[in-house]
Amino acid sequence: MAKVFGKWETKDVEVKDLGLKKYILLDEREIPHSFGRNSKKRFEKAKIGIVERLVNKVMRSGQGKRKLSGKYIRGRGSTGKKLQAMEIVEKAFEIIEKKTKKNPVEVLVRAIENSAPREDITRLRKGGISYSQSVDVAPMRRLDEALKNLALAGFANSFNKKTTAPEALAEELILASEENPKSAAVKRRNEVERIAVSSR
Repeated sequence: MAKVFGKWETKDVEVKDLGLKKYILLDEREIPHSFGRNSKKRFEKAKIGIVERLVNKVMRSGQGKRKLSGKYIRGRGSTGKKLQAMEIVEKAFEIIEKKTKKNPVEVLVRAIENSAPREDITRLRKGGISYSQSVDVAPMRRLDEALKNLALAGFANSFNKKTTAPEALAEELILASEENPKSAAVKRRNEVERIAVSSR
């Protein structure tokens, strides 16, 4: 049976969040690369393995216009370089296994469950007046937001520092899997949900 990066099995990993269960694909592909075959149709992202989706988020160019911790984060120089992004994720998984003695795919799933926001706000306009309204977040968006925040925390924690990208990503995944308030992704989820609660 194939293993993720030839090292880790996913058959014993269980998704506990029922809302995300349908969208987290625990693919046992040795090389997490689908060559974009699921990129054209709606909701086809659900057919991409969760490890590959994390790799894709690591490839992003950064936060863009918004600042993160007072800095514009422009990525790790991995934009469009999937092999480099896969190497970062594989090394991060090795660090996670060494530190926690757990399956890193399971740690990733727990981190996603703990950093996926359940509520968010949307802007509504009525009679020339704009106001915020709390809404439930769709499962696919919850998963996207969690992966984005985990990857961005990896950028931020290794930006202009001696910490390498795999070390920063591994640390963030471990903290988020434990729902530690020091995790940037968990902080972001709490902030989004707090704002949503005040807009109910």
